[in-house]
Amino acid sequence: MPQPTNDKKAHPKDRVTIQLDRYVPALLTWISNKLSRGASVLYLENFGVGIETWRCLVLLAAGEPISAQTISQTIGLDKASVSRCFKRMLSDGLIELKDDAFDKRSKLATITAKGQQLHNQIMTVALVREQALLKDLTEAEVETLLVLLNKMHKNLPSVEAASQQFVQQQG
Repeated sequence: MPQPTNDKKAHPKDRVTIQLDRYVPALLTWISNKLSRGASVLYLENFGVGIETWRCLVLLAAGEPISAQTISQTIGLDKASVSRCFKRMLSDGLIELKDDAFDKRSKLATITAKGQQLHNQIMTVALVREQALLKDLTEAEVETLLVLLNKMHKNLPSVEAASQQFVQQQG
């Protein structure tokens, strides 16, 4: 677990900083931001859709009808962004919407043949990008990375709870 450092050569001695090359949230954010920005530009230029549409297509391609709320919770985007994305995808013929039998206020999206075709085209590029990202890792390292990332993903609710508890204790 990285600890704050007090680097007397680089900083005044009373300044404590995080070692950014060992601070997991920063590294994950930087990697994610750069991957997303690059993918968004690439997908817009070559397929006419941005990263949000791609993320929705990935979940829709699994085949089950899905709501904007579920996509929002899964991806971590706000529901309004997903709803706007659904609206564009509907007008572009990438999805169809139907009423949710259990919640009349909600709509369920399913991918159309056109949406599936677009998904398949983008997927080939997405997998090339993933391969390039992981090129210096062995198969065993990739498997370990996936296990660790899934564990971290599962811990996100605990992160929020711990953060709230810490702030409350400080106040």
